[in-house]
Amino acid sequence: MSMLRAHIERFGVTPDGRLFRNQAGNYVDAAAYGTTWARARKDALTRTELASSLAKRPYDLRHAGISFWLYSGVDPAECARRAGQSIEVLFRHYAKFLDGVRERANRLIEQSMEEWDRVSRGAAPEG
Repeated sequence: MSMLRAHIERFGVTPDGRLFRNQAGNYVDAAAYGTTWARARKDALTRTELASSLAKRPYDLRHAGISFWLYSGVDPAECARRAGQSIEVLFRHYAKFLDGVRERANRLIEQSMEEWDRVSRGAAPEG
């Protein structure tokens, strides 16, 4: 079971869908986020991970998620939509991951061109 599913099973969610709340069931105070996040990192990470900058801030998880989507080949426009930002912002902040997407796209185009060439010469398609 994932850590997130275990948390939801144990604590549930609020009526408005929030996963985390204070002991009274209300919003976590902005000033408490740092302390809460530090405790969560300590509980969730290994000593080596904790000593690194891995997930140092909650925002780092958002960045990691978007980076993973791009690395996985999700269309950049869809990544931008899911992240709630413009495609221009996505291109500006995630250019190194987009390079990998472009390389993968070039390989797909090249494969399609080779397939088209084989078919147009009367050869049977591969695969």
